Amino acid sequence: MILAMSGYRRLIVAAVLFAWSGPLLAIGEGAGSAPDLSTAPRVTVDSPTRIIPLRDRDKRIHGLTPFQQLVDAAPAGSVLRPKPGSYAGPVHLTKPLLIDGGGKVTIDGGDQGTVFVLETSNATLRGMHLTGSGSSFDTDDACLNVRGNNNTIEAIVIDNCLFGIDLKQSNNNTVRGNRVRSKVAELGVRGDGLRLWYSMNNRIEGNTVVDSRDMVAWYSNNNLFLSNHGARSRYSIHFMFANDNVVEGNQFYDNAVGVYLMYTENITLRNNIISHSNGPTGMGIGFKESSATLLENNEIIYNALGLSADLSPFQPGTKIILKNNRIAYSGIAINFNSSLEGYEVTGNIFEGNITNLAVGAGGNARLDVWRGNYWDDYQGFDRNSDGIGDTPYDLYAYTDRIWMEIPAARFFKNAPMMETLDFLERLAPFSSPDLILRDEKPLFNRPTRANK
Repeated sequence: MILAMSGYRRLIVAAVLFAWSGPLLAIGEGAGSAPDLSTAPRVTVDSPTRIIPLRDRDKRIHGLTPFQQLVDAAPAGSVLRPKPGSYAGPVHLTKPLLIDGGGKVTIDGGDQGTVFVLETSNATLRGMHLTGSGSSFDTDDACLNVRGNNNTIEAIVIDNCLFGIDLKQSNNNTVRGNRVRSKVAELGVRGDGLRLWYSMNNRIEGNTVVDSRDMVAWYSNNNLFLSNHGARSRYSIHFMFANDNVVEGNQFYDNAVGVYLMYTENITLRNNIISHSNGPTGMGIGFKESSATLLENNEIIYNALGLSADLSPFQPGTKIILKNNRIAYSGIAINFNSSLEGYEVTGNIFEGNITNLAVGAGGNARLDVWRGNYWDDYQGFDRNSDGIGDTPYDLYAYTDRIWMEIPAARFFKNAPMMETLDFLERLAPFSSPDLILRDEKPLFNRPTRANK
């Protein structure tokens, strides 16, 4: 079947098969060991980017000056400051240049192929508007395709493109202060606003990615995602086989999923705002077979699910630490698909949630550490005024065990009949409720948080 595919698709299948086989072998070497994809041998990401000539692009750009002429005429290592105006793509940069458009230069790709291919190192692109890529996923049509190291990409405005900024096997780059918007299309058929593929040690800072599909990091380690803004997309950031990344100071609003961690380890999420991840699959932060994660001082608010975990932590002996976060005004604050030991939940604020914790498969979270959290539905006292509740915070599952164990019943979670049954169960239990968590030292007073 693989032989019958096109060359491009055979390459993708081979890469996926390799990605699966590598981690499985690494895990088998010892309990708790993590795959080091950064040093593993790998296939080239794909063939060179297809450069569609100007004559085959939309006629609207045929009368524009080709930007490639300016690039070809500039000596390597020089500064290119084009005259303000609109230019025709495509552009293929293969030498180090500093290109500064001053915010007044537009390069139009004429709705075919990729607009700008940066295939060099130590170059800088600044202050330009890139628009009009093609719409082919087979050729990864993008506004900016980056294949080099130590480049700086800043203050670029990108719109009407399938993929926005696409880094492939590109390391130590700075992508800063750019604004990216996809082509107008249904969510599932947009391209990724920003994608990292086998790209390490990059700094992604201060970018705005809206009306796109995903910001994604695949097989990409040791990257920094700082102070970015993401809105009205599917995943604000989706990590897959990507370890040792830091996500700090970002703001993600109105996406289906805020941050999703899939087969990852050693991720830090700190000081982020993740809000209004709603809809049938809405979640602020999601885990899939991921381990060794720190969530600290985040605002996770107004989501269908604040945090949702599937078989995480996955590696034996690792922990997922939730420290000093605010998880508020969500349908379910924390959702575990099953009972797994390895969570340390301390110093967090839980307020305004319909349900603070749900555990599927008839499980509970009593093996995890719950200590010193503030629960707005705590019913105890603090008679010695030490700020700690006199009795533990116990969370029991009454009638809500029905929708926890039968996902299809979640639709009726807040139906009047379910609410009535739950009230009667709490008033005069006709079956033993399940204790699903205990916080021995709940905070009595809500902690004060600095304004973000």
